[in-house]
Order: sequence, then C-alpha cells, then structure tokens
Amino acid sequence: MPSDILGHVLHTRPFRGFDPIPDVPPLDLDNLSSLNKYGKEIYLTSIDNVTTNPSWLLGETPDATGALRNSTACAVVVVERSHQQVDAFYFYFYSFNEGADITQVVPPLDRIFPDASPGNHFGDHVGDWEHNMIRFKEGKPTGIYFSQHGSGQACKWDDETCFSKQGERPVVFSARGSHANYPSAGQALPLGRSHIHDEALVDIADKGRIWDPVQPAYFYQYDPATDVLTPADPGTYPTDWFHFTGAWGDKKYNDSDPRQVTVPYFGLKKYENGPTGPKCKHLVRKGLMPDERPKPNMMKVLVGWYLSLYGCCLKGHSAWVVIIFTLVALAATIFVMVLTIKKVGPTLRRRLRRRRGEKGSAELNIPLLDVERAED
Repeated sequence: MPSDILGHVLHTRPFRGFDPIPDVPPLDLDNLSSLNKYGKEIYLTSIDNVTTNPSWLLGETPDATGALRNSTACAVVVVERSHQQVDAFYFYFYSFNEGADITQVVPPLDRIFPDASPGNHFGDHVGDWEHNMIRFKEGKPTGIYFSQHGSGQACKWDDETCFSKQGERPVVFSARGSHANYPSAGQALPLGRSHIHDEALVDIADKGRIWDPVQPAYFYQYDPATDVLTPADPGTYPTDWFHFTGAWGDKKYNDSDPRQVTVPYFGLKKYENGPTGPKCKHLVRKGLMPDERPKPNMMKVLVGWYLSLYGCCLKGHSAWVVIIFTLVALAATIFVMVLTIKKVGPTLRRRLRRRRGEKGSAELNIPLLDVERAED
C-alpha cells in the first residue's frame, strides 16, 4: 500500500553501506539531503527487522474515495521543457516492494526453480518509487509514461487502445507487490501473460482498491538548469528531501545474513538494494521514455532465448527434457560458431595481411612518385 514519505524517513537510520553513520541529527524531509556529504553508498536502513512486517512498512489503505487520511505518498513534479511543452511527473512512494514468487514465473521455468514455493518471494526491497509522466503541449496532454521495473511503457494520449481514462484522468493499474505501473489490468498465470517483465516474471495488476494519489500530494516545479525545486504554494511543502541522492531502503543483505536467500542457478536474491528517489528518475528526457535505457543482461538474454525455443519446439515435454535439449542446442550453437571462426579465420587473416601489404606498397610508392616529379 502507499506509504507516508516522512513516516518512512522517521523509521529508518542512515548507513554507509552496512555501517551506521554516527552523530547524525534527527532526520526529516527538511534536512535529508545533508546525508549527501557522506558519499554515494548511503542507505536509509530500516530500524525494525523487515521480516517482522512492522505496520509502517505496509503503508496505508485508501478509503472509499481513494484518499489517504494519514499519509502523503505522492509528489507531483512539473518540469518545463519549453514555453510550449511541460512534463508532469507523478511519483508514488511505498515503504516496501515485494518481489515475485513461484506463481509469477512463466512455464516451464516455474518447474525448475529449486526449493520454490508460493509465498517465497525474491527481489524484495525496502522503499519503492514508481511514477507516471504526462507530457503537455500548449496545455493539452499528448502522451503518458508508465514506469515498470527500471524500464516502462509509453502511450499516446489519444490512443484508447493503449490505456483507459476515467473522465480526463488516466487509470493506472499498480502491480501487486512490485507496484509497477501498467495501462491495463493483467491476470495471474495461467489465465494471461500480458504483464511479463525481465523475460520470465509476471506482474499481477487487477482492478483492486482505487487510490487517488493527489489526495493528498506534494506539488512542485523543478528547474533542471538551476537545480531548484519550488513548491506550488511557497512555504507549504518540504523541498530538501528531493535532493537526497542515496537509497531509500536497506542495502542488499550479505549472503551471511540469515534474512538473505539466493535462488540457485539464476543468482536471484530475496532482498535487493533500496531505490534512489525522484531526482534520479530521468526528469529530463527527449521522448516519453527515459533517454537512458537499461543495460543488457546476459541472464535475461539466455532466458529469453530459452523461452522462445520452448514456445516453438519444446512445450509439452518434461522440464528435464527441455533443459537437456536446451543445453545440447546451446552446445551445438557454440560448436558451430567456433567451427565457423576456425574455418573463416585464416581467410580473413590472409585478406587482412594482403590489404596491409597493399597499403604498405602504396605508402612506399608515394615518395618515389614525389622524387620523380622533383627530378622533372
């Protein structure tokens, strides 16, 4: 559930990595950025053991009108791109992100996860910032962006097939646990696979309880050129917290920590690092999508290749048959690549030497021509 931004800060203490920072005055939204002087590896670490599910970690349930009565969990940040274009970012805060469990792993990977059971989640972390961005041109909305697991999805404002509205306001479906934002509802497996992320995990985003994030919210205007954040009503909303560049949650626990669990073969962790805040969410971008895209991950590439092979050729076979076939196919691919390199390599080297020789001859001939011209 959405969580109070200030309440989260009050239930954490600053760490540099795994070490508490000594002699820090009480922190709130008016002095949080003072932690930046301690470096980059700063984490707002939960005072409570997160495995005990303290009440503040679970957030507040919106009332029947969609409003929060005891929390401010949204910050609206307006960035003026030009006199004609404005980007309005709606940031949503949650004190805890619950990752996927085995029921959210696409087949057949769900059958080969070792010691996996429903309710055993991985990818959890303290603190979670998600957002939508709406772009306006000459006062009219032209598009909307939905953040999803480090990436996202964009829709044109007039594309009714891409997302829905309630009146003039967009309807956003927040995934269970992970809070990723989607333009449509998504079903749990095996009924649907519309919200797949990281190649093999499914987000469940059905029509749950409605939350109106601007009841209440902080409203600001941000100027990237001067790095100045101005509240919509001067003196009403805190601004210092926005400039905090550290993480809003615990550092990923070491393997020696009894709370940490690693999924064999895949290297997934039960607990990951807490996220950075709104200022680090690409507030300046050319299009609706962030300019900086996620870096390619070899594990995701291999999983995607495996699932595509499964979908076309291996569906219906046992998990171990699929694994053995995949390993054989991978080995055969590597063998063909090595054989091709060995066969083509000498030819390429000969051509390269020939070109170098021709280039060297040309270079030697140039001064000779110059000499002949000089003698003439």
